[in-house]
Amino acid sequence: MSPMPLSPSKIVCVGRNYARHAAELGNEVPSEPLIFLKPPSALIRGGEGIVLPPGVGRVDFEGEIGVVVGRRAHNVSEGDAWSHVEALLPLNDVTARDLQKKDGQWTRAKGFDTFCPVGEPVPLAEVDMDALGVTTRVNGNLRQQASAGDMVFGIPVLLAHISRIMTLEPGDLIATGTPDGVGPLAAGDEVEVSVGGVGAVRNPVREGSR
Repeated sequence: MSPMPLSPSKIVCVGRNYARHAAELGNEVPSEPLIFLKPPSALIRGGEGIVLPPGVGRVDFEGEIGVVVGRRAHNVSEGDAWSHVEALLPLNDVTARDLQKKDGQWTRAKGFDTFCPVGEPVPLAEVDMDALGVTTRVNGNLRQQASAGDMVFGIPVLLAHISRIMTLEPGDLIATGTPDGVGPLAAGDEVEVSVGGVGAVRNPVREGSR
C-alpha cells in the first residue's frame, strides 16, 4: 500500500516543549509555545534518505509526535482543538545544530531538503491516546523516550495558540516538540522515530554532495 499523500501548506514546529530537552541545550522553558516553520520541501517518507549537507557541521535527530490538521483552524479554543485534528504521525525534526546556534534563528538549520521525515498518518479515532509518546532509536540504540504527558504545552494548547497567529489549513502539519536525548547523525546510520499508538518512521542517513 502506498503512503497517504501529504501536501501541507506549512509545517509548524514547536521548540523547547519538553523541560528536560530545553535544559540539555542550556535553554529556559518558554512561557508560551515557541514556534517556527519548516518548509514542505523538507518532507520525506519512511525509507528515504536523510541527506547530510556538506559543510554544515553537526546534524541532529529530534523525534516528535506530528499532528495532521483535518479542518481549517482559525482562533480555535483548546476545548475544540481536537476536532480540527485528522491524524497523528511520527516525525523527525532533523536539525543542523551548529547552524542553529550560529544563525540565532532557525530557518536554515531546520529547512534543508530531507530534514522532515514523517511516517504514515493514523486517523485520530484509531490512535491509542493512553499510549501516546515518542521514542527514538539510532542503529537500534535507544536515544529518546517520553510520554505526551511530559510536554510543557499539550496538543490542544498548541493548536489553539498557533491558530490565533496563523490559520491552519487541512493537511498542515504540527511538530509538537522533542524530548531530551537529541544527538548527532552520521552517514550510514539508521534513525527510527516511533510514536506509541501510532507507528514508526525509519530513515537511512547519507552524505550529500556539493
